[in-house]
Amino acid sequence: MLGLRIKELFRGNDLGTEFYEELEDLLIEGDVGASTAVRLVEKLREEVKKQGIRTREDALRVFKQHIRSLLPCASLPLRRDTLNVFLILGVNGVGKTTTIAKLAYHYRMVEGVKGIVFAAADTFRAGAIAQIDTLADRLQVRVVKQLPGSDPGAVIYDALESAKAKGETLLLADTAGRMHNRTNLLRELQKIDKVITGRIDSDAYRKILILDAVTGQNGLQQAKIFHEAVKIDSIILTKWDGTAKGGIVLAIGGELGIPISFLGVGEKPTDLKPFDPDSFVENLLEGF
Repeated sequence: MLGLRIKELFRGNDLGTEFYEELEDLLIEGDVGASTAVRLVEKLREEVKKQGIRTREDALRVFKQHIRSLLPCASLPLRRDTLNVFLILGVNGVGKTTTIAKLAYHYRMVEGVKGIVFAAADTFRAGAIAQIDTLADRLQVRVVKQLPGSDPGAVIYDALESAKAKGETLLLADTAGRMHNRTNLLRELQKIDKVITGRIDSDAYRKILILDAVTGQNGLQQAKIFHEAVKIDSIILTKWDGTAKGGIVLAIGGELGIPISFLGVGEKPTDLKPFDPDSFVENLLEGF
């Protein structure tokens, strides 16, 4: 595994040019991205020189500190005195709808939240409404929906008005992710964002991007596109089951500075874990 190769690199003796070049290559291979990899290696080289470090073991300690600095994280606390909205974004296939179910389970069972509702605003993808209906039925969560092909903004509006009228606490809104028609999709998301912004307090509204952890640099490009369109507040990484290299986390932190809130580690409703950057750094080299 790539992480073992990086660990092995730090077990050597000298800290010459070849060491830094090999570390940079390994980072890029691990989906960190060229610019972030170069920046990490340059910072390490500068700190090694500044501190007079002579062993790779001491260099590894500094390297871990630099990695940690690239890992912003954010929990997603709710206001209990008003309706909170999580707008769930991402391309098709990353696990948006199943993550919505996991978030509902987490906030009900861990945070003790009552009054959770789904908005089926992915009216484009075949089967999307049926899928969220099925998950909602299992979790006994109410769904606000319209017919396939309906205006997603109208679905969101109805969901907001309904949830407010019923005094509910958390609205989890599914959205489309058809990147083959990117211009129309982003325009649609901006419209939905405007509908929510005009009706929900800013500190009770979060735009959350779902990324597949195994997509590597494609995930970074997706984050850039969605962030430019609606300014992402937080990221949840799905399919974090050991096949992901891990570098995408550093790439997102280094390039965009968007905090990560959860990792999806399986298919069950309980398989959503709060992101712990310190544990991530400690485990990174095992599964990088």
